[in-house]
Amino acid sequence: MTVHTNIAAEALLGAADALMPDIVALRRAIHADPELGLHNPRTTRRILDALAGLPLEIRQGPSTTGIIAILEGTGPANGPKRSVLLRGDMDALPLEEDTGLDFASETQGAMHACGHDTHVAMLVGAVKLLAARRESFSGTVMFMFQPGEEGHHGARFMLDDGLIHPLPDAAFAFHIMPNAPWGLFAGRAGPLLASSDKLHIRVTGKGGHASMPHDALDPVPVACEIVSAIQAMVTRKFSVFDPAVITIGRIDGGTTDNIIPEHAEMWGTIRTLSPRSRALASAELSRLAEGIAAAHGATAEVTITQGFPVTVCDARAVDFGKSTVEAMFGADGWRTMESPIMGAEDFAYVLEKVPGAMFFLGAAHQGSDWRQCCGLHSNRMVLDDSVMARGAALHAALAERFLAEGLSV
Repeated sequence: MTVHTNIAAEALLGAADALMPDIVALRRAIHADPELGLHNPRTTRRILDALAGLPLEIRQGPSTTGIIAILEGTGPANGPKRSVLLRGDMDALPLEEDTGLDFASETQGAMHACGHDTHVAMLVGAVKLLAARRESFSGTVMFMFQPGEEGHHGARFMLDDGLIHPLPDAAFAFHIMPNAPWGLFAGRAGPLLASSDKLHIRVTGKGGHASMPHDALDPVPVACEIVSAIQAMVTRKFSVFDPAVITIGRIDGGTTDNIIPEHAEMWGTIRTLSPRSRALASAELSRLAEGIAAAHGATAEVTITQGFPVTVCDARAVDFGKSTVEAMFGADGWRTMESPIMGAEDFAYVLEKVPGAMFFLGAAHQGSDWRQCCGLHSNRMVLDDSVMARGAALHAALAERFLAEGLSV
């Protein structure tokens, strides 16, 4: 980065530190009042209240309570006018919180166990940082506050609603990691996170008395054979360099101990890192389940519901992020990931259309053994609020630098 950008980085970090009381207060208010799915009206209202009075264009669409806030730089244009999108997701998870925090969830059956409350707070901080500096840059910053990330396709709905039109020239997002070292940013070029599809298999046999299985056609052992065969299929049909993870998380069949049921059902997930493996998994699962069931005289119906696509990060955007992080926080502030994570993210929908990247931000408490911290989606997940100053400052630095320089070819 240039000397000018380093000076801007110091200014952004100082300004982010000054905003921390507001950033922490917003995060904790959202944490105590979590909302699920595509419609998060109370969270949306808190965001709009936090943004009130800033020089923003606000867009909202019919499908979600998401917000696109647009900030125009008023500085002199020294090159092409660019646009960049920064994204923070809003929704919580359906589980009971067991952290003991003073600001723990007050909503039964909902908790911010994936850090989306911090994502919103950091992004609001970035809006305020950049709004205060708008005379120093030229171009457009789009701030995407997105509900429905936890399996509800919120990003896709906001795209379909036309809220992100015209598309920006680049896009960036962060995801906190409670079991990673405090303040460490990490990322990688190419696949960062997997696609995630839902799997349902229904095996149909013939019900009867448990004492006379020869007069029935028991679907339960057929279902068990299918589960075992899936694991062998994964190891023999998929390259270890283009992997798949297929997990059966639920099996259901029967009503009591002395009845052979007519049906047995299974539910699971399919995670892959390429369109090829995704298509192969779908085809092979259908062939395997139907074939095993037919061998026993039963039938199997396989239903695969497509979820998020693979999250693919542009190599130029990752290099851009790495150099920005190192300029702001030193070489120790960045780590290049050796392999993807098999979780999934609907920011993938944005990255299918726009070059960009997602980065992870370690949020374990300073001085703690981060390897022992509860991970994402745990009902005991906690994190260090102080890391949010880094997130807000880096959001703003990425935007300001991209508007000035763009991505290298």
